[in-house]
Amino acid sequence: MTQEKLLLEKYFCVSGLEPLIARQDINFINVGERTNVTGSKKFAKLIRAEQYEEAVAVARQQVENGAQILDINMDDALLDGERTMTRFVNLLQAEPDIAKIPLMIDSSKFSIIQAGLKCVQGKCVVNSISLKEGEEKFIEQAKICKRFGAAVVVMAFDEQGQADTLQRRVGICERAYKKLLSIGFIPSDIIFDLNIFAIATGMEEHNNYAVDFIEATRLIKQKMPQVKISGGVSNLSFSFRGNDIVRDAMHSIFLYYAIQAGMDMGIVNAGQLPIYDTIEKELKQLCEDVILNKHKDATDKLIVFAEQLQNKDRIAVVVTLEWRNKNVEDRLAHALVNGITDYIDADTEEARQKYAQPIEVIEGPLMQGMSIVGELFGSGKMFLPQVVKSARVMKKAVAVLTPYIELEKTKKSNSGVIVMATVKGDVHDIGKNIVGVVLGCNGYKIIDMGVMVPTKKIIETALQEQADVIGLSGLITPSLDEMISVAEEMKKNNLTIPLLIGGATTSKTHTALKIKPAYEHGVIHVLDASKAVTVVSQLLNTKNKPTFISNTNIEYDKIAYDFKNKTSFKEYLSLDDARKNKTPIDWTIYKPVQPKQLGIQILKELPLEELIPFIDWTPFFITWELHGKFPKILEDKVVGTAATQLYQDAQAMLKSIIAEKWLVANGVCGIFKAKQINDDDVLLETENKTYELQFLRQQIKKAPGQANVCLADFVSPYSDYIGAFAVTCGINIDQQVKKFEAQHDDYNSILLKALADRLAEAFAEYLHHKVRTDFWGYNDAEQLTNDELVAEKYEGIRPAPGYPACPDHTEKWKLFDLLNAPENAGISLTESLAMVPGASVSGWYLSHPESKYFAIGKIEHDQLENYAQRKKMSIQEATKWLRPNLND
Repeated sequence: MTQEKLLLEKYFCVSGLEPLIARQDINFINVGERTNVTGSKKFAKLIRAEQYEEAVAVARQQVENGAQILDINMDDALLDGERTMTRFVNLLQAEPDIAKIPLMIDSSKFSIIQAGLKCVQGKCVVNSISLKEGEEKFIEQAKICKRFGAAVVVMAFDEQGQADTLQRRVGICERAYKKLLSIGFIPSDIIFDLNIFAIATGMEEHNNYAVDFIEATRLIKQKMPQVKISGGVSNLSFSFRGNDIVRDAMHSIFLYYAIQAGMDMGIVNAGQLPIYDTIEKELKQLCEDVILNKHKDATDKLIVFAEQLQNKDRIAVVVTLEWRNKNVEDRLAHALVNGITDYIDADTEEARQKYAQPIEVIEGPLMQGMSIVGELFGSGKMFLPQVVKSARVMKKAVAVLTPYIELEKTKKSNSGVIVMATVKGDVHDIGKNIVGVVLGCNGYKIIDMGVMVPTKKIIETALQEQADVIGLSGLITPSLDEMISVAEEMKKNNLTIPLLIGGATTSKTHTALKIKPAYEHGVIHVLDASKAVTVVSQLLNTKNKPTFISNTNIEYDKIAYDFKNKTSFKEYLSLDDARKNKTPIDWTIYKPVQPKQLGIQILKELPLEELIPFIDWTPFFITWELHGKFPKILEDKVVGTAATQLYQDAQAMLKSIIAEKWLVANGVCGIFKAKQINDDDVLLETENKTYELQFLRQQIKKAPGQANVCLADFVSPYSDYIGAFAVTCGINIDQQVKKFEAQHDDYNSILLKALADRLAEAFAEYLHHKVRTDFWGYNDAEQLTNDELVAEKYEGIRPAPGYPACPDHTEKWKLFDLLNAPENAGISLTESLAMVPGASVSGWYLSHPESKYFAIGKIEHDQLENYAQRKKMSIQEATKWLRPNLND
């Protein structure tokens, strides 16, 4: 394993920190440390000045740049640590983009750690506890962490001091491990920090520090296989501070060996790590000599060489056509690895004539080439866009051979059959398609049933195709109930094959609580494409399957038990008290801006080139599992090359989309008279009809001075206005997608869908700008750059039904009726309230300068009852739509 694979993953599932997954499944976790007052002067300055908005921006930037855990530390003599930790963590929990990754509550004072634990939503990591004050104190603190459901970082530190030898590291960790197990910790919630010390200091006793860390990691993983190993990687190269080329190379090489030994996580700037295989040969050798302590003068030789590297750039690799001179097997492998289709027809035909049967070409050189692709992807030397291109090459080669195979009535062998579907009512399939391509690259036969697939059809197809696995995908909240229905039907039909669950709204916790109880033959939540291959390979391995499913069941039962028996340290207000703490706006002073144009505006066939400047490219790369902020991602040391090629392909396709009119952009918006009523509702008036819009209110108890927000707070109770919109860039997309699929071109099919999504979001941005400056005109002097638009520097918001500020999808019924969106924009709703076409966006416009995006979070039963009454719904129906927000 190389560290490049281990730096791929942005999201870190913390339900038990993935305890029972095999070593090769676990990706290296990059801990962001810029929200640590002891490690960042900028952050410390912001916190001391109580500039919390700017401090939250530091956290957001780390998430955007790929941090998978945020280390929060408030240890500063000038700060009230407990108050500051409480305030900052509460602010982070209200930011959806930040709250999606776990927090590491870090302090040398346990009282500050406790303050942070009381505020965290979901599972977190405590950094740190140790045996330095003895076993009694250690156990006391560990029990508190366990009560909060937190994982713990355990420092290799005891009553005698820090461990700096192999034997001391292993001995302290074994002792701590036994104590933690005795009080009920699961091994996967234990993270050992084995102390990374500086090497190449000139002191002989320091020369073996890195070797001892690596070997201690290996031994601990053998003795305690489910624990995690961590460390601060930058400490290693402290002797070479100021020489980033040497430091980066040392970090990369150290991680290469440490991760192979079992290191799971650490504080390291992933964006600065060079790929191990690209490090200059002499520099690599010298660094390895130092890190692995190969000879006594290793340090001296590296110092001499380092002086020559201060201004040296890495050598560019020139790609040539030399590979065309190799034998046909090597040419096919090269084409697959590099995604080259130019010669694939001729090379496949040459191979067909060389082998006795056409099926042998697939089972031989083609599958061997795809095996290389799988290994490179698994080790982080290839990235998702490149893998999808490889799949395109494979499909084109198979297409050449298929007529000959059918002629001989020979079937292609495969490693297993997987039926995949986006469940009924849901139209989103990009993630499912990507998982299907990656699995297909590993020899599995994929039956992709598409979108909005009824449960009955999924079961029938699985039986007909003799499927080995069923995979379900969904993006919107109602899809979760559909997945439960599929699991129930699988049981009724006596199926015994595993069920995979994936998609944006899904989670390991929901899978454990709601889906697993409905089906007993293996229900596994798959986080993303990088996890899918190993999970499926375990499930289809006769020897490994029983243990894998048993271990997964144990893990999920633990998640369900902990969830049902958790002690909540979060306080919630009654709905009446939450309303009393609404956003304080003096409506006798503020006067809403009268719109320039009331009523509906229709935009049919908007020229797509007008939307290009409004595209936010960062989410585009995330779709392809390339994490980093645009445009910096194009220069990233790890994924920059893949990201640049993907971006170039996207630009080329955009030209075709525009020139050949592949997509149609339609939209409708409207501005209407409105006023706040009943605290949480808005009465909207058109010329012919009135609508009552119902909104939810935050009920979690806030820190003094913070409001329990509801969208209705930002609409005047006297006389105001509210806007609505629905836009799409997905009309006609199916025609072009079918053309790509007919050409066996998954890469361009997925690329087109991803670009359609980006164009739809750009259309929403474009139209909101038009509303602010023209149709409504409440900020007609606005002059913002694209970066400022992406950063939402404008005045006003456009919250969407189904999203954190207004999570109830059923408000779309009113929105679509109000705008007559099916006729005016060509957008309709499924029974689960997904929008068709999928590349569509809809929502409300609020103009008040204090309006902001926020998350409702959990609500209490009194609000559920009140909301159902206001909506004229039964409690059962309201529960169905709001289930993820219920505090039960």
